Amino acid sequence: MSDPAGLYPQVESPCIGTCTLGPGELCIGCFRSGEEITAWLSYSPERRRLIMDELPQRAQRLFDD
Repeated sequence: MSDPAGLYPQVESPCIGTCTLGPGELCIGCFRSGEEITAWLSYSPERRRLIMDELPQRAQRLFDD
């Protein structure tokens, strides 16, 4: 019997399961906006990578404020 999870492609995600919007309407766990979280699976891999590259700067801003 094959593994059903193997039927779905792996999608890169910064989610750590915290899912709480904080200051600036960014998730305090992954630093994405609610809109980005909602649309994540519909984004191209390139768009997801661009957002992932911005997350460290967003985290810094969130914790500097």
